[in-house]
Amino acid sequence: MFRSNYIESHCLRCKKTVYPTDKIGPLKDYTFFHSGCFRCIECQSKLTLKTYYNNQHSSEDKEVYCHTHVPKIGPGKFDGESMGIKSAMNAPKSGPYVNEQIRPGGKATFDADALAIRSHIKETKPPQPNGSEVDHAPTNRNWGRFDSTALHIQHALKATEVQRKYSKPAEKPIESYLDREEQVRLEELHRQEEDLLYRQFQEKRDKEHTKAVSGLQEEWEVELEKLTAKFEREMGKRKSKEDFKVLTLRHNKEKEEIEKNMTIKREKKKEHVTRRLLEQERAATAALVEKHSKEMMNLIVQKRAEFVDNEEEMEETSQYPAQPPPPNPPSFAKQEIYHDPTVFAEVDQRAINVAQEDQKTFTDLVRQLVAGCGTDVEKARAIFRWITVKNLNSIMFEETERGDTPMGLLRGIKFGTESYHVLFKRLCSYAGLHCVVVKGYSKSAGYQPGVSFEDNRFRNSWNAVYVASAWRFVQCNWGARHLVNAKEVPKPGKAKSDSLRYEYDDHYFLTDPKEFIYEFFPLQGEWQLLKNPITLEEFEELPFVRSLFFRYNLSFPSDNMKSVMFTDSTGAATIRLEMPSHMENSLIFHYNLKFYGDDKDNYEGISLKRFVMQSVVDNLVAFRVHAPCSGSLLLDIFANAVTPQEYLTGEPMKFKSVCKFKIKCEDLHTVMVPLPDCASGEWGPAKATRLFGLEPLTHQDALIFAGQQLDIAFQMTRPLTDFMATLHKNGMEEKKLSKYVSHRIVNDVVTLSVSFPEEGQYGMDIYTREVTNNGNAPGEASSESNNGESEKHLLTHCCKYLINSSRRNQ
Repeated sequence: MFRSNYIESHCLRCKKTVYPTDKIGPLKDYTFFHSGCFRCIECQSKLTLKTYYNNQHSSEDKEVYCHTHVPKIGPGKFDGESMGIKSAMNAPKSGPYVNEQIRPGGKATFDADALAIRSHIKETKPPQPNGSEVDHAPTNRNWGRFDSTALHIQHALKATEVQRKYSKPAEKPIESYLDREEQVRLEELHRQEEDLLYRQFQEKRDKEHTKAVSGLQEEWEVELEKLTAKFEREMGKRKSKEDFKVLTLRHNKEKEEIEKNMTIKREKKKEHVTRRLLEQERAATAALVEKHSKEMMNLIVQKRAEFVDNEEEMEETSQYPAQPPPPNPPSFAKQEIYHDPTVFAEVDQRAINVAQEDQKTFTDLVRQLVAGCGTDVEKARAIFRWITVKNLNSIMFEETERGDTPMGLLRGIKFGTESYHVLFKRLCSYAGLHCVVVKGYSKSAGYQPGVSFEDNRFRNSWNAVYVASAWRFVQCNWGARHLVNAKEVPKPGKAKSDSLRYEYDDHYFLTDPKEFIYEFFPLQGEWQLLKNPITLEEFEELPFVRSLFFRYNLSFPSDNMKSVMFTDSTGAATIRLEMPSHMENSLIFHYNLKFYGDDKDNYEGISLKRFVMQSVVDNLVAFRVHAPCSGSLLLDIFANAVTPQEYLTGEPMKFKSVCKFKIKCEDLHTVMVPLPDCASGEWGPAKATRLFGLEPLTHQDALIFAGQQLDIAFQMTRPLTDFMATLHKNGMEEKKLSKYVSHRIVNDVVTLSVSFPEEGQYGMDIYTREVTNNGNAPGEASSESNNGESEKHLLTHCCKYLINSSRRNQ
């Protein structure tokens, strides 16, 4: 059963239901109008919220009038005419008082400069005797001037500072200047052209498939005729019934085999024809959408201009451009538009709600999406989130659906002729936003660092939309929701949505060009939107990063990081990543190393992970790879942001790839020895400090040079218990080494003592758990063993050291 999510209202003029996307009001006595019905009751002239009047004589008259036909106000009523100030109200604003900081970019918020109060904000105030501050008036004070303190707007000025770069005054809703019916009429014309195009697609598909099948049918008949002739010849040479039976069975078997091969051949032929036609159909569809989008934009621009001309009073600010501006780099970054996607909470929720219903026209769909949007950024966001929520790839279509049925709007998705970026462009035009489709290469599925873009394997398309006074990138397909926990199977009787959830990737909405270029390379250089465009060869050399790299604000500390890293004569190469200061205590990294172009992850039975040393120093994480042999390796680096509490629960953590590198060893002069077989992850005490609050007192680095004895001391900043350390050495059993390690705790200092049985390289893992009220680690439950004693779960890995023991280090 359909349930509306709004309060139902009725138009005062036509008495029909008014929907939110076409609603004017509430007006006098909580009345509403359709945008098309919002006309003067006398002359039927089009009205706006600034040009309509009500009858002030009668409380019963709820109708609306134009200025000419509204019942005249009686004596004693002041208005602009009677006060003689009409000319003053219409006078143009003088030049010196125009805020030029707002004007060029359509930025329409007040700041201290615009209010001429900057000097007062910067004034220093000597303290009062009681410790508070008092504003001592200077001798040259301009009495009567407002400052931010007197106006109580200091906080508001700071709050609008972030928005000032892109926000415009709340844009007029599209229904205020363009009737729904007029927009629908143009859409109907477009639908007719589209219907014709799709009929042509279907006719050509049928014709080509028939042609392909008929050719194969002739081939089948020839083969069958040859087989029958062969059977008859062989039958003429046989006399017995047994011979006849054998020949018949063989004939039927050969006939079935030919039929099977012909069926496979026919399907492959049809698939080839469909694929060939699809490329032509996509190009034709894109061209038609381009034409329709331009016509829709022209209609909106025309009606918006007429509306502005008819307005009696307009704020002095630049409007959204009527024509698409040339592609130029944006003057400010995405982060200056918004820091957190939660600022779009209302817009996103509206898109989610709209996606749960079906619409019959693009006009209604877009009007529902942008209802309440005050800026062009919010409009683009609503369209982006609708596409990423809708999960178009899983929509089920009925064969009988036409273009004017709910899912008929998306028939291009069904036919495979319309992709996300073409749909995004189409919807943007209905919202009055300039949008283009950009074509080029992308480092998409199947790409590996070091691959050259020599063919069409990695061709891709995406969008650039003009919002926040600049062209900005949107990749709906890569930002679309994806399945999380896909391996989980819903339990019987449990809805699929209860056990599975979907995510979207906010990185691909208004992506900064300097980040977008790592994954996408446009064929037209100007659409890199970079001040200094790069070449295709330079694009190939850029490190292969994923969106999570930018979500965690990672970066490369130098320009030496390339997609292909060459080792030195010892077979070593180092990859370094830089973490932002606010993420140092939460980011955890892991890696995987395997042979390039192969899934093999071991060398002569030894895991390739043992040929990588991962370490963290301050905000730098380094992966030093030592190739065990000449050839190419693939290093995949993963990351996850966790809190110490989450880590200490011992629950498995899921890591996602942030970047990949090809490590190429052309000539190896030194035989590399694998690292001791310790727990995976980083070396050194940094992890112990971040997650366990253990401050190293003796050894700050991951590599230790020791004699036959070694003491490692930590200071505990919070209660820990059950310390344990294990030694590892190539060629020696772990059990035999356990007796050489011990620990002691004195006050808040824990000391681990090691006595090395022989010289060589050792790895030492350190484990611990946090003290809790019940003696278990946070999130850890104790279990009862057979003898009734409490049994604790495994300890949590704390950190590890690489130790070189030698008598020379005594």
